[in-house]
Amino acid sequence: MRFRLTPQDTSFYDMFASSASHLVTGSALLTELLGADGPGREELAARMRDAEHAADESTHELLRKVNSSFVTPFDREDIYLLASNLDDCMDTMEAAADLIVLYQLGSLPTGVSSQVEVLVRMSELTADAMPRLRSMRDLAEYWIEINRLENQADQVYRRLLAELFNGDLKATAIMKLKEVIDELEAAADAFEKVAHTVEGIAVKES
Repeated sequence: MRFRLTPQDTSFYDMFASSASHLVTGSALLTELLGADGPGREELAARMRDAEHAADESTHELLRKVNSSFVTPFDREDIYLLASNLDDCMDTMEAAADLIVLYQLGSLPTGVSSQVEVLVRMSELTADAMPRLRSMRDLAEYWIEINRLENQADQVYRRLLAELFNGDLKATAIMKLKEVIDELEAAADAFEKVAHTVEGIAVKES
């Protein structure tokens, strides 16, 4: 662990924890949305947009903090990258929810629920990991499990694609569903990028 001769502002850790907490909210709303009817989905999509705006504000607050701070707990570039990657997780989940409503999709393939289940677990692990940035301890199990879950998400995604193109759906239905599952796959990728960024920070600070 590197020694620093200047005091650190520990509020950054609280801000990262706050940003990650929005992801737990977002994945829970996404789960609810899948099981809701048309009007219920619209209401949940609106709540999802509110959650995404709250996440954006947390990101902006963090960036304002780093821009106004003389001393940061770790490299500024890594703070920017981690904040941006956390924001991407929320953006892609919100986009998937929005598309489900905009395209007025009815029943969704069961694989979509499997995708969201992976995102729920990823969001929980990420929220649990952020406070541990303070000590940089016990983080390896986090990024290892996130990587395993991302591989699982890839498998679900490929099966979903096969079902879409091997079935009897019309081309327009295939295109709409593919956009949704693409966004959910992008969300899983975004969570993995967060984990990779955390791993990089931990290596630098060790």
